[in-house]
Amino acid sequence: MAACAAVGIAMAQGVLAASFFISGQKFQFTADSLTARGFSLYGTVDVTRKHELVPVMVTGFRHATVSGLCQSIAVDIPVLGTRTLRLTGGDDRPAEASDMFIDATTETVKDATFTGLDIGVAQGALTKGPVDPGDRNSRFFDPDGVGQQSVSTTLKGVRVSAVALSAGTFSVPGLRVQLDQGNHACP
Repeated sequence: MAACAAVGIAMAQGVLAASFFISGQKFQFTADSLTARGFSLYGTVDVTRKHELVPVMVTGFRHATVSGLCQSIAVDIPVLGTRTLRLTGGDDRPAEASDMFIDATTETVKDATFTGLDIGVAQGALTKGPVDPGDRNSRFFDPDGVGQQSVSTTLKGVRVSAVALSAGTFSVPGLRVQLDQGNHACP
């Protein structure tokens, strides 16, 4: 956790580039609700440490509040079997994030409301929502590719299968981290 916090702080201060190699392993990110100012959605390609290409849709938020947060990943540990690492929080007070990017392979939302929505914007012309600086400088970012943006959005019943999540800051009240035997993905 301390290492993750240090990396987040370094990214926020511009010490580290936001671009990084991914493990390629998918994890679950769920939220009862996510409200954001400055929303963007665009496609790109992430690269694993083994240099495999993973097509993703990147959802960006300038500022987000997240209620009922759950993040889980199942890990196979030799001899011990499958364990699930789960992070939860934001139940009593919402979690808050700035410059948050979710690199997802699938996303589902039970209810979505957008204000000031633009669909079909060139990715290089996105201004209402953020574009990850590491993506913008990537050879896989197509400035003429199709993007989506809005001034604000409210998403309820969020379910995401992702390969990466990054944020300039991420404050999670009531954070709980647990490692349980078996596969216990977020609901």
